[in-house]
Amino acid sequence: MPAEPPQESHPSHAHRIAVLGAGVMGVGITALALGHGLPVLLIDTDQDKLDRAGDAIDHELRIAQLMGTLPPDVRTGPLETATTTGGIGGVTAVIEAITEDTGLKAKALAEVSARVLPGTPLISNTSSIPIDELAGCAERPEDVIGTHFMNPPYLIPTVEVIQGARTAAATMAAAGELLTALDRRQVVVRDAPGFVTSRVLHPMINDAARVVQEGTATAEAVDALMEGCLGHPTGPLRTADLIGIDNLVDSLRVLHQHTGDDGCRPCDLLLDKVRRGELGRKSGRGFYDYQEEN
Repeated sequence: MPAEPPQESHPSHAHRIAVLGAGVMGVGITALALGHGLPVLLIDTDQDKLDRAGDAIDHELRIAQLMGTLPPDVRTGPLETATTTGGIGGVTAVIEAITEDTGLKAKALAEVSARVLPGTPLISNTSSIPIDELAGCAERPEDVIGTHFMNPPYLIPTVEVIQGARTAAATMAAAGELLTALDRRQVVVRDAPGFVTSRVLHPMINDAARVVQEGTATAEAVDALMEGCLGHPTGPLRTADLIGIDNLVDSLRVLHQHTGDDGCRPCDLLLDKVRRGELGRKSGRGFYDYQEEN
């Protein structure tokens, strides 16, 4: 018999996710999911932000495809956008990626937990807020789990998964299936302020910024030494620009509040940059200048 022509691979559409927040991480997670063929409902209360998100998602998909970090035989998933959670009822998972503010995240999780079916994983992409603290605001705390994607999600294949004290085994399994569909490696940790990555990385970035603030070295010198001597892939201050210096400051404040560790108190240089609007790549300038890229 003649060989059948190759068929384009399509996802099973077992997953349809909602992403809350059209900021840097919301856009990145949406692009990752779309690039693996999953349908996504992207929700943000700001229509202008949603309009800008479309171009940003297309840009990230193009880069990911050029870098070969997406499956080549999968058709890009369909994207819907909305300014309310009214159409969220049929999704199989919710990924919350809004501002690193406990009150705002808790309010969002409480709202969506009242609209989705029981057993739908409610995934917070928080970098520092304890998951059980957020779970207490949901109708079903057992549905709440943390999955800390790193930026950019299409490039970094490992995801930190946080199991809260009340996270159900079924929620862990469902979130794991979603991450497998996204071709992400999962590393599960217990719940704590900052978990592992932020608890280690963010105070280190704060110290690196303090070294610059004190005049010991330039940002370029700090990053060159951390890359060349200690094997850090991008340097802590370039990493700060990638995270978003405002997001970093928010995370450090949460860590300081929960741990009392003065090493987590944001240094003056980071605070000054936030006041000046020098937030990193997303604003065109942070520790480095990206205006030509933007």
